[in-house]
Amino acid sequence: MTKSERKNRIEQVIIKFLSPQYISIIDESALHEGHNSAPKGGESHFKIIIKSHQFSGKTRIERERMVQNLLAEEFKSGLHALTMSLDTP
Repeated sequence: MTKSERKNRIEQVIIKFLSPQYISIIDESALHEGHNSAPKGGESHFKIIIKSHQFSGKTRIERERMVQNLLAEEFKSGLHALTMSLDTP
């Protein structure tokens, strides 16, 4: 996996399914280097900020589950942690 490959896939999935008005994806893997669960290649810990109308009427838990379900394959392939800020525009 080349650097930023996972970040690009995360961004593409979120754009495709949530049509966000705002999206920010920050790779925080370097902050976790040396931890037992942190792989050497990085791209394991991300912070995402999303503003989308798809979150309207949903609780924080429902919003987080939506995103976690969209990224299920990434979690299976090495995404370890995801910090989320999910809101409506």
